[in-house]
Amino acid sequence: MPISALGAGLSGMYANQRALDVEANNVANLNTANFKAQRANFSESNPAGAGVTLSVEGRNLAAVEGTALAGSLTNSLMYTAGFDMSAQVVKMADQRMRTLISISA
Repeated sequence: MPISALGAGLSGMYANQRALDVEANNVANLNTANFKAQRANFSESNPAGAGVTLSVEGRNLAAVEGTALAGSLTNSLMYTAGFDMSAQVVKMADQRMRTLISISA
């Protein structure tokens, strides 16, 4: 159990970091002519519960000025929280593995 939790936590950290990278790229290029913003799409890994994967697709920037920036900032906060939660899963799995190793030694 701790090993699968460790893998799920690590994949969650990786996916959220990649999503943050996507949003950072969108913000950095807001004023670039003909820039097509990207969106991060999360999906469950196979087998179920093994972690998450991330795909990136292009999209047009919002027509209303400032909307794209507000959305990117909101998404960045959400991805940061997701990364932090995944890091807690990794921390707890690590603690359980240490306990199991201590018991068996």
